Formats: sequence, C-alpha cells, structure tokens
Amino acid sequence: MKVLITGGAGYIGSHCNRYFYEKGIDTVVLDDLSDGHEESVIVGKFIKGNFGDKEFISKFLSEEKFDAIIHFAAFASVPDSVSRPQRYYDNNVTKMLTLLDAAVANGIKYFVFSSSAATFGEPKYIPIDEMHPQEPINPYGMTKLIGEKILLDYEKAYGLHSCSFRYFNAAGCSHDGMLGENHNPECHLIPLIIRAALHKNKVLKVFGTDYETRDGSCVRDFVHVEDLAEAHYLGLQYIMQHNVTEQFNLGSSEGFTVMEIISAFEKISGIKVPYEIADRRPGDPAVLVASNKKAKELLGWQLKKSSIENILKTALHWEQNKRY
Repeated sequence: MKVLITGGAGYIGSHCNRYFYEKGIDTVVLDDLSDGHEESVIVGKFIKGNFGDKEFISKFLSEEKFDAIIHFAAFASVPDSVSRPQRYYDNNVTKMLTLLDAAVANGIKYFVFSSSAATFGEPKYIPIDEMHPQEPINPYGMTKLIGEKILLDYEKAYGLHSCSFRYFNAAGCSHDGMLGENHNPECHLIPLIIRAALHKNKVLKVFGTDYETRDGSCVRDFVHVEDLAEAHYLGLQYIMQHNVTEQFNLGSSEGFTVMEIISAFEKISGIKVPYEIADRRPGDPAVLVASNKKAKELLGWQLKKSSIENILKTALHWEQNKRY
C-alpha cells in the first residue's frame, strides 16, 4: 500500500509518517515547509510542494498512484485565525478542495483528515463525545468543521471514504528522541512549561486560576503523539475494510489542570517551573476533556503511551536533545 501524507514534516504528521512506514506502508510526505521541518521526515520519501497547487497536485497524484491520503497540512493557530481568517479559509478549505478533487480524479478512495476539537466550540457537557454539537467559535474551528462536511458530501457524490479525527491536546515526543515538537512560535502548554524550567530567562504564564476546577486552573486532555499516530493507522484500516466514513474524538477521557501538569513536571524532572498568574484568555473553557469510547470500540485504539509521566519525560528528553 502507498500513502501520501500531506503536512508530514510537521509535529503529528512526522510521527504518523514514521508509524506507517514501520508498519510496512510505502509513505510519501508532501510539505511546503512553511511550518514543518524536512529533518523530521526520517523515513519514506519527501517532496517539497503545495497540496493546493492544482496543476502540481494533479500531476503528482497521477504519477505516484496512491491508495490513500492522510491530510495534516493546515494552518492551526486559533488567535491567528481570528486576526487573519482569509488565510485559514484559503488554506484549510479552498486548497483542501483542490486536493480532494485531484484525489477523486485519480481514483483515490480513502482519505484520513486531521480535524480538531475546535469544531465543538464551548463544551455543553463533559466528556465530549461524537454526538456533542459542533458550534465552533473561531475561524480555525469553522474551517475544520467545513472540511468534515465536505468529506461527507464527497462520499455521497464520489465514493471517497474518509475518517476525521478531532484531537484535543497532542503531546509528548517520540520514544527515542528522534522526533519532537518544535513550533515557532510555540503555544502548547507542555513545551512552554519545559522551556520555562530549562531557560531561566523564560516565565510560564498561567491564564486564570479562578475557574470552577480542582485548583482554579483550566483542565485539559492530553494524548501522546505516538498514540495519535497509531489511531490514524487504525482509522485508515477501518475505512478500507468497511468502505465507510467515520469521525472520532481522540482524547484520554480524563484531564489534568494546568497546575497539576506543572507539579507533575517538577516531580519527574526535579526542576522548578517559574510561572506567573495572568488573566483568563477570552474563549478558554474551564474544562476540555474528550470521550474516546467510540475509537476504542470501533478501532480497538488503546492509550499505550499517554500517561502524563511518559508524555512529560519524552517531551523533556526532546527539549534537552533537539535534532532540529
């Protein structure tokens, strides 16, 4: 089997590329390197290019003959999407349509889509399952919801079967330190905690300690990136075996407060984390935790590496020994 992984030089995409390759799948990574790192494509074939370039992607898919596409390539910053929505609708919707049309034209029948918990908006109940209303509150979440709806229509019209995964918080790094999280700018909690601890000129901001939670700070759901990679493999196998379209929430079904994560890191590292309390950020819910019941039941997905201790240890190892 031969699979195209768009955005495969990014954080989750690079881990997924490695997982698929180690399962014996022929992988090709397509990435324009606007956010990704070519050094993170440690297996398979790498092509620099834009999935939304109609002439390029049509020729590329025609020549390479893929069985499936795993689509990670997207802009994913909520604040940036609010200030520059056009950029998100163009890349995450218009260019995705170009990719899908090229896939259909070249007889590709299976598509795995990197969606987001941002499609749900403000949670109405916890844990969030697949039946929870999808009411995004920012352009990024809306573009991901539109992507999911497009895929439903493309199955009906063209027989393109898909699997959409809504992540909550991808975290941690590869078990051997070969791959890790290296965003610029970095906005994810765990690498920010580690950088504040390791670099004495940095101070972590804790946004709000007056929420109705165990200690007043936000509760979030963390899943190890290698567990997410396995979910993509299982999802592709499922839609190929059953010729269906499905959506799954990928969470741990439990959560940790920001202060609990800080405390856990200090315990496993022996390093104090300098932090300061800041005002709440607009739109930050008190609790975001996902149900993973459907993924467990239909895909047989198990959280093998998502203990908070393993997440923090692998993230710390990466931050101390970065390859790129």
